[in-house]
Amino acid sequence: MRTSEIFVTVDTVIFRKAENVWNILFIKRKNDPFKGKWALPGGFVDVGEDLPVAAARELKEETGLVVTGMQQLGAFGTPGRDPRQHTVSVVYTGFADENAEATAADDADEAQWFPVKSLPELAFDHLDIVTLALQKHKL
Repeated sequence: MRTSEIFVTVDTVIFRKAENVWNILFIKRKNDPFKGKWALPGGFVDVGEDLPVAAARELKEETGLVVTGMQQLGAFGTPGRDPRQHTVSVVYTGFADENAEATAADDADEAQWFPVKSLPELAFDHLDIVTLALQKHKL
């Protein structure tokens, strides 16, 4: 029997309402895969790290934002969603203040808010994740 080699990641869908328009925060990836493409802030869970702690850490490392009260949206694990290896991402959603500013850091080249009705082309399966988050929060 073959042992499992599945990696666990976290992603965050962060919303902000500014000037009566709902926005989602994305980062432009600095590294492959999908270098130069927009993606949700996130990354690999460290050994011994709890999932919500990992989500908050990745969000802060990549964007400088601290968002409290994030809630788990679900898990996404379709084989092939990450071309490097089989990954399962546990996704969290949260709401930032209207004037929240994000600054790209770590493995993000840029951090930018996009209106929910005008999303960029996204890496991985992040459009599926965003679609579910928008449905759940009725945005």
